[in-house]
Amino acid sequence: MKLRHGLYPRFLLLAAGVLVVVLAVVGVMLHRQATMQRDVVTLSQESIHGLLFDRVRERGQAVAGQLADSLVNPLYYFDLDAIGEVLRSVLKQSDVRYVIVYDNSGAVIHDGSGDIATYGQAMDDPLAYEVITASEMHVQVSDKILDVSAPVRIGEQRIGGVRIGYSLDSVVADENRATAAMRVRMDDIGYQHAMWVLVMMLVLVAIGVMVSLVVQRSLVGPIRQLANAAREIEAGNFATQVPVTRRDDEVGDLTRAFSRMGDSIVRHDRDIRRMAYTDALTGLSNRLAFREHLDQRLMLVRGAARQMALLFADIDDFKRVNDTLGHDAGDEVLVQFSNRIREVIERDDDGRHAALARFGGDEFVILLEFSDIGGPDIRTQASRLADALVAELGRPIMVRGRQVFLGTSIGITVFPDDASNAAMLMKNGDIAMYQAKVAGKNCHRFYSRAMDQAVERRVHMEQDLRGAWERGELSLVYQPVFRLADNTLAGAEALLRWQHPEHGPIAPSVFIDVAEQSGLIETIGPAVLRAACVDAMHWTREHPGAKDLFVAVNVSPRQLRNGDLSEQVAQALADTGLPASRLHVELTETAVIGDEIRASTLLGRLRATGVKVWLDDFGTGFSGLSHLRRVPIDGVKIDRSFVADVLRDPDDLALTTAIIAMAHSLGITVVAEGVEKEGQFDILRERGCDLAQGYWMGYPMVLRDFMALLD
Repeated sequence: MKLRHGLYPRFLLLAAGVLVVVLAVVGVMLHRQATMQRDVVTLSQESIHGLLFDRVRERGQAVAGQLADSLVNPLYYFDLDAIGEVLRSVLKQSDVRYVIVYDNSGAVIHDGSGDIATYGQAMDDPLAYEVITASEMHVQVSDKILDVSAPVRIGEQRIGGVRIGYSLDSVVADENRATAAMRVRMDDIGYQHAMWVLVMMLVLVAIGVMVSLVVQRSLVGPIRQLANAAREIEAGNFATQVPVTRRDDEVGDLTRAFSRMGDSIVRHDRDIRRMAYTDALTGLSNRLAFREHLDQRLMLVRGAARQMALLFADIDDFKRVNDTLGHDAGDEVLVQFSNRIREVIERDDDGRHAALARFGGDEFVILLEFSDIGGPDIRTQASRLADALVAELGRPIMVRGRQVFLGTSIGITVFPDDASNAAMLMKNGDIAMYQAKVAGKNCHRFYSRAMDQAVERRVHMEQDLRGAWERGELSLVYQPVFRLADNTLAGAEALLRWQHPEHGPIAPSVFIDVAEQSGLIETIGPAVLRAACVDAMHWTREHPGAKDLFVAVNVSPRQLRNGDLSEQVAQALADTGLPASRLHVELTETAVIGDEIRASTLLGRLRATGVKVWLDDFGTGFSGLSHLRRVPIDGVKIDRSFVADVLRDPDDLALTTAIIAMAHSLGITVVAEGVEKEGQFDILRERGCDLAQGYWMGYPMVLRDFMALLD
């Protein structure tokens, strides 16, 4: 764990460091003082020693000079008694160790003793040589003796000499006494100095402690309080008490600034939470808020006698509103839908709790909760609410003076029967909602295990569809298209078929929808386009009379939106050699009526290659016939739902007739699909329809059978 060095510990470390430095300086000073004391004592001792030695030497020289003068006559007359008496007077001094009178050769004449035991003996001590050879007064020093010698002269003639040996013990004793006294005095001075230094150190430490307490109270303490408050705010506890101060200094300014910042953070957090948990358009809870609410409710009701149901509501065909009326109108529709859903929930309150949220786009979610299992059946109540929502949301909506008819598909899942956690509940609700759309929209469906199986089959189908073209499982069949005027063959529509190796033939409405939603159509579509061009060139080579027959190929809206469809068509025509006039590209009406400006640009580039553009399933879209004037197309294919009832429904016949007339007035070719009866063929021909296709005229067939038809 990494240690944290705060401001106060750092200050203490700094103070301790300063104290250590001061102690080191004081230690050096004390050591220097002790050294100086030793030096002073040594110098003093040397001075005392020199002073005492000089005093003894001067006295010895004076005594030796006087003694030499006193011994001139006795030594000249060789009067040993007189010499001895003079010497004994000198020996009476306490510090004189010896007195010797000697001749010029260094032999002892008298040593002051009564029997003169050394008479006539040569002086052989270490100092004797210099004494004998010295012509003047001479002083010598050994460790314990100061030897002073002086010559005895008669006139200029030396007749002998005298030596006096002074003991230095008294000098050393006096020196030691003086040095000891001085050392004691220096020790006293040093002790007093050390005590003053110690007192100063204690005062310094006291000052440091006081400064530390002041820093702790005036600086570190408030900063720690601010840090604790900041940690509480960081943890989300915005109700924490922020320190208040009246200090008029920098710390006071910092505390007040922190308080203002805390208030600002609380205010911004409130705004951010409102933005994060609320849908800006409708004011409802958003996906994040609903998910947190759902998790909380599941934790509370888990193991309790509670029933819950989740309703996923999705507006049917809402994209057409944005595409035709604009996104502002779409926003207005969403607001009206949310208000209607809220009104239905509040109106049909029957002892349940309901939470409403917008998940984004055109999807709303409702959480129903009942207080106990013995109450109303959860499925019955959820179904009742779903029916009320379907009925209410199916009513027309007025948007900018226009009536818009929409519906809603609702998926319902139940806790804990269908799932035990939030993620699975939301997943199951979405699956059920998708099944409601598959069932025809504007209805509701309950989740069932079979739906999971359907989704799983869809996933497997997507996996199997990948690479199906390369494996040869996908192939083309051709449905003949005839001219109604003379009942002659005009061309064929290429239709994609899938022969699954395990499940056999798969319905085009199933696998093409999977390919569209998964994006595989962007790979399969160009391959189908190229294969259809190749086959058209093949039947032209085999049957020269079929050189004017066209081939129609369905193109996905996703291929058109990608923007490179014209390049794909041009490349396929160039590679196969098929004339552009013989290729018809079919697009659903909903693929071009959304963004008409962009669609017109893309279709214009497509028609520039020379191909024909037809609108498939015309009449089922959200737009009217007026859109035909705003997009560059060559033909429309009337949806089979109109053709099927032209014989018995006057409205369908009138609408079909109007489509034919309107298209012809714009110079657009009309093709009828789903012709399954002779009467349908006849009435379409009477109304002036140009082309037709259907089972009565010819089933979709493989290339070989279509070429046999050409025969």
